[in-house]
Amino acid sequence: MSGQGGRGRRGGYEGRDARGRERGEARLRGDRNRSSQAPSQRRRAADPARTAAFDVLRDVDASDAYANLVLPPLLRERRIEGRDAAFATELAYGTLRLRGRYDAILSRCSSRPLTETDPPVLDALRLGAHQLLGMRVPPHAAVSETVGLVRDRIGSGAAQFVNAVLRRVGERDLDTWLEDLRVEAPDETAALAATQSHPAWIVRALRESLVGNGLTTDDLPALLEADNTAPA
Repeated sequence: MSGQGGRGRRGGYEGRDARGRERGEARLRGDRNRSSQAPSQRRRAADPARTAAFDVLRDVDASDAYANLVLPPLLRERRIEGRDAAFATELAYGTLRLRGRYDAILSRCSSRPLTETDPPVLDALRLGAHQLLGMRVPPHAAVSETVGLVRDRIGSGAAQFVNAVLRRVGERDLDTWLEDLRVEAPDETAALAATQSHPAWIVRALRESLVGNGLTTDDLPALLEADNTAPA
């Protein structure tokens, strides 16, 4: 489902710089006289690829839509192509695939319960978490671009909240977060549900399936991890 292909050697995408930011036409042409305004005087629009991924998450949450049916026509309608389309695809599908993991991490970084967080803000936090922990987007770009998206689509107050939470997420790498989730979990099922982003009932069902087929439950973590791996 995911478009993980298309990353460059430095994790960039065509039309994007090394920080994962979209490069405008003037920058791509090398035009150094793009604007007479100071950066603080310019209102930069949110990145189209990140905005597309955000809109997909909102459709999934608000309308119970299928992401794989929403994203392709949205990309065509907005003329998002090539590496930008691959970036939006991985961002949307990857965030949805690992949402349980990211929610477990975000709940440890937020000053308010996730159940009391406005759904659009929570979706933006998930997008930021995936960029920080699941993609090769540099931390500064992951935070600043997500904050810019929130400021553009939700408001400045929400942007400040998202900035604070994502900065806390970025204080640790993925391996450290996963170890923390394992240590804090009450049992193995809860630990696997959080770290491998599967509902607990699926973890139990897969364990029973392994046993029923004469296989060792030692293979369960690898099975769950494989189920999270995006196809080529």
